[in-house]
Parts: sequence; C-alpha cells; structure tokens
Amino acid sequence: MNLTKEQKKQKSQELSAEITNAGTIFFTAYQGLKFVDMAALRGELAPTGAKFRVERNAILDHAIRQAKIEGADAKLFQGPTAVAVGGDIAAVAKALVDFQKKQAALKLRACYSEGVWYDEAQIKQLATIGTKEENLSKLAGALYNAVAQSAQVLQAPIRDFAYVIKALEEKQGK
Repeated sequence: MNLTKEQKKQKSQELSAEITNAGTIFFTAYQGLKFVDMAALRGELAPTGAKFRVERNAILDHAIRQAKIEGADAKLFQGPTAVAVGGDIAAVAKALVDFQKKQAALKLRACYSEGVWYDEAQIKQLATIGTKEENLSKLAGALYNAVAQSAQVLQAPIRDFAYVIKALEEKQGK
C-alpha cells in the first residue's frame, strides 16, 4: 500500500502521540509469523492494554524522534518490524515472552519505557516480576500480615492480664 507523504506524516504523528501517552513500546521482528499467529498474539496482548501492529520502519523512526525518545539503536528499524504500544510493561513482556516460547519466529528486539531502554534479556527478566496488580496484592498481603501481627503483640499483655485475674478469681472462689 503506497502512502502519500502527508499520510506518512499523519501516521507518524499519531504513533508519536500514542507512544508519548502510553510511555511503553516493545519492538519485535515478526518475519515467519502467519496472519493467524499475529491475530492470536493481538488477542493475548489485548488484556494487557497493549496494541500490537506492524509499522513501516521510516514511520517508526520518525515517530520515535517526534516523541523525543533518544538512544534508539538503528538496528531496530531494519527488517520487518512490529510494535506493541502501551499496557503494563511486565504484563506485556510476559505475554510476548510466553508467545515467543510457542512461536520462535517472534523475536524481541527492545523495549522503551519511561526513559529506559531494555534489551531482549532484560525483557525476559521483566516478564518474571509479575504485573502491577499482582505486585500490589502481594504488598497488601504483606502489610495486612504486619498489622495483624502487631495487633496480636499489643493484645497479648491485656489477654495475659485477663488470664491472671480469672485465675485469681477462681482461686479466691474455691
């Protein structure tokens, strides 16, 4: 599909705005994946909030520069490129890594999130840390346990004092 210069410019501006709003973009190589596989990957990424699509390298490069993202390796824009934009970084990384285990044709190139570039090895590490919701629930559980233990420790002297009083009453009553 041939795009006019204006259409390319418009697409890169839209992608730039989307990247700026989302804050996260994953770069992948998809050569060898079938359309059905791509659709399955989109379905797996949908719950994470990420949008997966194929983009022209020139449009991607221009969008990255418009979004004022620095440090992009020129190798990112060589060969067929698809990007996942948005979503929880850990959840998207997990979905991509899990899909890559099923379909070796998907290659993780890099990820950019909140001013930091990640390579493939780091993306795989991100996939192991859990989603934001999982980590928040773990934190809430830990805080609840700490509060519950503190309450038990604070109640112990009162409870022990009550046992002593009850024992004295029983002793006096006999």
